[in-house]
Amino acid sequence: QVQLVESGGGLVQAGGSLRLSCAASGRTFSSYAMGWFRQAPGKEREFVAAINWSPSSTYYANSVKGRFTISRDNAKNTVYLQMNSLKPEDTAVYYCARKISSNSWYLATEYGYWGQGTQVTVSS
Repeated sequence: QVQLVESGGGLVQAGGSLRLSCAASGRTFSSYAMGWFRQAPGKEREFVAAINWSPSSTYYANSVKGRFTISRDNAKNTVYLQMNSLKPEDTAVYYCARKISSNSWYLATEYGYWGQGTQVTVSS
């Protein structure tokens, strides 16, 4: 069993920064790729970033490339999403998940064991 819990969301002004954390409990996930997705009201869940386990290659949506950084600390069973230069359009609930399929980095259907999400609100 894998349980993922996101934290670190909040309200921030445009141009500010937040760091999200995704902590695993019950089972470690050091051998699995992990991803971050986000979902705004009335919108589909969209890919944000992903990280492989070995090597730690990373993948980003074009909308966040150069602003967001995904990383992981396997010893802490934690994945992070450092978000800089935040924009109002980044406002969404952010979810982390473990990758369960090997067809695409960008599709939500490729992931499972979703966390409960953490709200990020960026004001202008």
